[in-house]
Amino acid sequence: MSERAAPFYCPYCGDEDLRPSEQGHGAWECAACNRAFQLKFLGLLARGLQHNDAGGKQI
Repeated sequence: MSERAAPFYCPYCGDEDLRPSEQGHGAWECAACNRAFQLKFLGLLARGLQHNDAGGKQI
């Protein structure tokens, strides 16, 4: 099992002063905006990545 991935910035204020929370796996606290949030990996999409005719990428 690999180490858990750490977020680079707060999704609310964009600050980088994050600390792991004691609330459980994937929980983080932002010291700048005083918010707590949790990250969770849901899984891979079954359909994968598809290309459209214009050359761009479409999910």
